[in-house]
Amino acid sequence: MNTHFFSRVFECLMITDPELKVNKTYQCFDDLTAGRFIFDHGSEVVKIPVPGRPAKPELVDPRAVSRRSINSTEGRSILAHAVAHIEFNAINLALDAAYRFRGMPDDFYTDWMKVAKEEAYHFSLMTAYLKRHGCRYGDFTAHNGLWEMALKTDHNLLERMALVPRVLEARGLDVTPGMIKKLENAGDMAFVDCLKIIYEEEIGHVAIGSRWFFYCCKIAEVDSRTTFINLLKQHMNSGLRGPFDEWSRLQAGFTELEMSDLKLLEDGLKN
Repeated sequence: MNTHFFSRVFECLMITDPELKVNKTYQCFDDLTAGRFIFDHGSEVVKIPVPGRPAKPELVDPRAVSRRSINSTEGRSILAHAVAHIEFNAINLALDAAYRFRGMPDDFYTDWMKVAKEEAYHFSLMTAYLKRHGCRYGDFTAHNGLWEMALKTDHNLLERMALVPRVLEARGLDVTPGMIKKLENAGDMAFVDCLKIIYEEEIGHVAIGSRWFFYCCKIAEVDSRTTFINLLKQHMNSGLRGPFDEWSRLQAGFTELEMSDLKLLEDGLKN
């Protein structure tokens, strides 16, 4: 068995077969928590333009991604496929955080491998749903926005923690409660049950991002509130559009002052 942590995580990251990636991610987490790894912090860190992913789904412009009403079985399958794609990318994002950023406390690597394991579980939930409805991952189009942000932040841990978990993943906290209500109205309780599991665990994932963002700000001796807003202005066209799910964001490590800042930025975008 390869006992070097970063090389094992890299192997998981570059696996293209989704089912194998899920299984190897589970195994890597188990080996980490069992203390089977050597942390070779001085090993080479390579840039990853394209992580391990299958040939399909076809990646298109976000505006060209398939959409249908969730009042139809096909529409719910398309939505489930979109969620599955987000979760598959989230596996790669968590693995990349664990692989790329060296010299951190041991808890950092345990946290991000835990996230990778849970994202793998979420992906499995959605692919099982798709299978029950005669579909599979890759049957519909998808986009590559999540990994594009990973590339933009692969040089800086503080920026990665700010812009991936606290922006892109936190968006899921904003939209999932509304999705659950629509699916309840459509009578698809199996999908609802999947999303409730994902929602609860994603709060924890964003909280992990918040934890390490604040850690990085402390180490860099910068103000976390000002730094977060400046990064939004730099990378997100000056802000984020709401509505924001304040309860879940507060649970995930956002402060009340940060929530006020987000609302002010949103108001600025509207004016």
